[in-house]
Parts: sequence; C-alpha cells; structure tokens
Amino acid sequence: MERGVQRWAVDISQWNPSPLEFSSVLTLLPRHEHSSILRFFKMEDRKRALVSRLLQYALVHYILKIPFNEIIIKRTLEGKPYLECDKLASEFPNFNFNVSHHGDFVVIASEPLCLVGLDVVSYTTPQNEDTIEFVKNFSSYFSSLEWKNIVNAGSSFSVLVEFYRYWSLKEAYVKAIGSGMASGLEQVEFLHIEWNDIQVKVGGEILKEWRFWISELGNGHCVAVAKGHPRFATESYQMTLRRSEFDSNEYHAGLLLPNVSFEAKTVEQLISMSME
Repeated sequence: MERGVQRWAVDISQWNPSPLEFSSVLTLLPRHEHSSILRFFKMEDRKRALVSRLLQYALVHYILKIPFNEIIIKRTLEGKPYLECDKLASEFPNFNFNVSHHGDFVVIASEPLCLVGLDVVSYTTPQNEDTIEFVKNFSSYFSSLEWKNIVNAGSSFSVLVEFYRYWSLKEAYVKAIGSGMASGLEQVEFLHIEWNDIQVKVGGEILKEWRFWISELGNGHCVAVAKGHPRFATESYQMTLRRSEFDSNEYHAGLLLPNVSFEAKTVEQLISMSME
C-alpha cells in the first residue's frame, strides 16, 4: 500500500509560461477541465488552477499506471475531486487524493485506504491590512484554547504563523471528509505539543482514528495533512469510495503507513509524465 502514499509540491513561482506554452499544457487535460481554469482573470490564478489539475492526473497516472487520456476525475457536490475507476488494485482499497494551492505552492497528497485532506498556506495578509486585525476577522472559527494560543504567540508574525497553522489543520480535516464548508470549524479543535502529536476534538470528543501533520515548505509556506477513517466521509463523498468499513487491524495498517515528506515537482516533470 505504501506506493499509494504520495506527497508532491510544485512551486509555481518558478514557472512563467508564455501564452502559447500555457495553451499547450492546457491541451494535456480533458476539455471539460478547461473552463474551470480559464474562468480566472489573473494569470497567477490560472497557473494555480492548471497545475492543480495537472498534478491530479499525473499522480493518478504515476500510482495506478492508467494512461493519461483514460483517467476520469469527477467532483462531488461539495467540490471534492475523486477518481472514477472500477479497476483499482486490491492494494489500494480506497485510493483518494486531495489538492490545495495558496501563494507560490500547489500541493497534492494521496492515500490508499484512509481519507486524506490537506491545506497549504502562505504566511501573508491582504495588502495594507494589519496582522492582528486580519486574524481577528476569523476569531469565531476557533475554540477558546486555540484563540488563546494564537493571540499569545508573541510577535505579529508569530501570531500569523500560529493562526495559519490552526487554520490549515481545520481546512485539511474538513477537506478530508469532503465537507468543503467552513461552518462548524469552531467545533473542530486541535491539541498539540509543539505542533507534534496533533489530535483533533470534534464536538468535545477526541477522535482516535485520525492523524495530522504540519510541514514547512519554505518561502513562508506551511502545509497541513489529515488522514482518517472513511466512515467520517460525507454522504456524497462516501458514495465515491470502494469501502467505508474495515476491521481494526486492516484500518490501522492504513492509518499507520508512514507520512512521507513532500517531494518537489516541476511543471516540466508533470508534462513529461503525461507523455509516458
């Protein structure tokens, strides 16, 4: 199953395509994906959307050996991408993936059995906005303990880092279950020891069937990864999974698979993979 555990990151600040090159890369993707990329006005947003889609197809091709032009990726009602495939190998009983982009990075993570969600953030604030005032806009989404840790983190930058770490964990959890909604985030509380041994409490109850990690990507970015039991998936997302029930031994074999480090990829590498 370990091959199904992948973590890839693309620094899009290193890719500055000409309009012709951008259009050429776009043609590597199915036509139905094009409108969701071209709907963005700014080139930076188009780049993020294009690389996000390209990462999904490249990762599926790499792990499952499905030809690029035969890969079918759809989305749930909540917008979570999933692979439509009736021929998954038994070693990947619930192959699923999740993508995120913010700032300079587009990232993807996959798991063979557990749900996976991730969220990348850039330690920045909107232009000309005070850090503390910016963070206060989101105070209602945090528990009293989380908010205390955020505002008491130290300098303005430390407050921003603490805020984004908690925020990315909450987003990773919500994306893992396929919810796609920010409402109720105040009920999702994270406990940690120096950002290790991270646990989640939902509605006051610690969920033992989940694991979380925070990683620094460099250039002022961090990424949170969440993995947990398929039974927590939303109804629409659960319908896309092959299985939602596992015996204890089988599930923990998936839960305890090593969380690999993020591997840097370039757009050129993804293009090359599409042609294999």
